[in-house]
Amino acid sequence: MIRTFFETIAVTFSIFSSIPMPMIKWDERNMRYMFLAFPLIGAVIGAGCFLWDKLCIWAAFPGILRGAGFLLIPLLLTGGIHLDGYVDVCDALASHGDHKKKQEILHDPHIGAFAAIRTGAYFVLMLAVCTALPQMEKKGYVTFGLIFVLSRVLSGLVAVISRDYTETEDLLHLFAGYANKKVCAVILIIADLAIVFALCMMDGPGYFVAVAAQLVAIYYHYMSKRQFGGISGDQAGWFLVQAEKWMMIAIVVYHYILMRLL
Repeated sequence: MIRTFFETIAVTFSIFSSIPMPMIKWDERNMRYMFLAFPLIGAVIGAGCFLWDKLCIWAAFPGILRGAGFLLIPLLLTGGIHLDGYVDVCDALASHGDHKKKQEILHDPHIGAFAAIRTGAYFVLMLAVCTALPQMEKKGYVTFGLIFVLSRVLSGLVAVISRDYTETEDLLHLFAGYANKKVCAVILIIADLAIVFALCMMDGPGYFVAVAAQLVAIYYHYMSKRQFGGISGDQAGWFLVQAEKWMMIAIVVYHYILMRLL
């Protein structure tokens, strides 16, 4: 049992992060609860951002350097696997084709003009948002760190409760096929509720961060079915990027706009 637990974590980190892990053979035993280990990567990213912020305070780095770190740390720790899905989905959506055409674009290794434009715009926007993030105290660090955990909880939850998958199989199909969906769904729902409760208990933007995450998750499931006929690994990556983007925007909007109105 303990060995399987650590193997599950190692397999999850080896797939969804760039953190070196021991070589472990994938099998039904250690992939059954991968979706439950997935949010742990978010916790590591949150810890990395916390340490970076402390370094920025100690060294008195300029705000843009602090923001660049918040933008790049998630990419460095995940190897850009989710951004790859985001880019592919941007290309497919820009085609305005049918489900089959969009799925073909998802599996095309080339990047199109619209994907390049939208990805460039994403980096400009996120650098601005991350630079605008306010200085954090204890509760602010918790709220910010939970962004990366909640996005992965919701990603796993949609994957295990969805009945609609794209016709073309990919890694998400494989992971969902191995998963104990009932157990994973129950635990991920509890985790989602617990994180939402924790965010709402935080002073400041926690409530708005929680709402933003749920709305993006609902839209992700709707968009995937309508535009692609179901979810796939690429859409899951798109969702993770979008969810974290909108949760950070919620913090900035609360700090600079809503605090003046409330």
